[in-house]
Amino acid sequence: MQTKSTQIEIQKHRRTAISLGLLSLFLGSCLNSSAALAQDIKIALIAGKTGALEAYAKETETGFMMGLEYMTGGKMEINGKKIKVIIKDDQSKPDMGRTLLAEAYGDDKVDIAVGTTSSGSALAMLPVAEEYKKILIVEPAVADAITGDKWNRYIFRTSRNSMQDALAAASTIKSGGSIAFLAQDYAFGRDAVKAAKEALATAGSKAKVVHEEYAAQTSTDFTAPAQRIFDALKNKPEPRILQIVWAGPSPMNKLADLKPERFGINLAPGGNILPVMKLWKSYVGTQGTIYYYYDFPKNKMNDWLVAEHNKRFKAPPDFFTAGGFAAASAVYTALSKAQSTNTEKLITTMEGMEFETPKGKMSFRKEDHQALQSMYHFKIKKDQKNEWDLLELVREIPASEIPVPVKNKR
Repeated sequence: MQTKSTQIEIQKHRRTAISLGLLSLFLGSCLNSSAALAQDIKIALIAGKTGALEAYAKETETGFMMGLEYMTGGKMEINGKKIKVIIKDDQSKPDMGRTLLAEAYGDDKVDIAVGTTSSGSALAMLPVAEEYKKILIVEPAVADAITGDKWNRYIFRTSRNSMQDALAAASTIKSGGSIAFLAQDYAFGRDAVKAAKEALATAGSKAKVVHEEYAAQTSTDFTAPAQRIFDALKNKPEPRILQIVWAGPSPMNKLADLKPERFGINLAPGGNILPVMKLWKSYVGTQGTIYYYYDFPKNKMNDWLVAEHNKRFKAPPDFFTAGGFAAASAVYTALSKAQSTNTEKLITTMEGMEFETPKGKMSFRKEDHQALQSMYHFKIKKDQKNEWDLLELVREIPASEIPVPVKNKR
């Protein structure tokens, strides 16, 4: 027969056992919850959504999310794991880009990062990827130094670089003549002009660069720069070409208002976003080169992008929309093939990796991780059927005709 004290002891043991059981269930639930969270694939998308490049950043974000949707068949999963995209606005400021990428790797524990819009900010971010030993896919910044002398092994780039732009443009200038440049006075503009001069030499062009003009990113009055350019070009051998290298609202209309044709000078714009290019309708026949125009590529992925973008936004996809989509395709392809988020496995997978994009196939060159890709030679259409029917394809310039030099001294 149990004594009263024995019964009390038994009850204590029962209560302890129940408490331990509940604690075990609680801890198990927490562990399962943590394990579930650990299954998420975290991706940071950093873009300059505030400031002069806001339009570019928003297009990149739209393209990136649509790209993930397309690649995953709408499931937003890779290898059975849910995708979580963390979007950060660096305002195109280098110090903020650097801080936000460190925050993404360190605090958010992202597996891979994509960004950013400004070349200055992207350059500031490169050492952060190396410090955290995590992949950074650069999109859409174009400065050559990103995959050149500032590069490290954790950097891959889906966007074109300045040299690809320049070599594409140089391929359209076969004969001699005289060229002047108007560019923005920061990393993007100076890098682009440097690349253009080198590209002309690489292409064996007989054209001579007679003037370089750099203006502040915020410039709105181009009277004085234009006069210097006109004075430098007007007595030089023809054809006389003013090459415009500009991110953000283009100065092309303001330059045209100053009547460069008085001096036999032709404007040669680089491709831009659709809202900018639709202001060029009065310059029928003007030629240039571009990274992407929605009507040029003919493939299943681009067909889907164009149809869905028109359906959702009542307008075709733009320059940077395609870039964001390409970055998403690279992320999906790399993670799917590597079957892992481990950085070293990803690097091994991505070096030399081919992946589909709205422009067609791209591949990451093993030496510097630059995406090799085609470009497009266009002219402004004469007969435009609607507000977005702007460009006529002269020729697709294949990657094989764009011999981008390796400059990272790997």
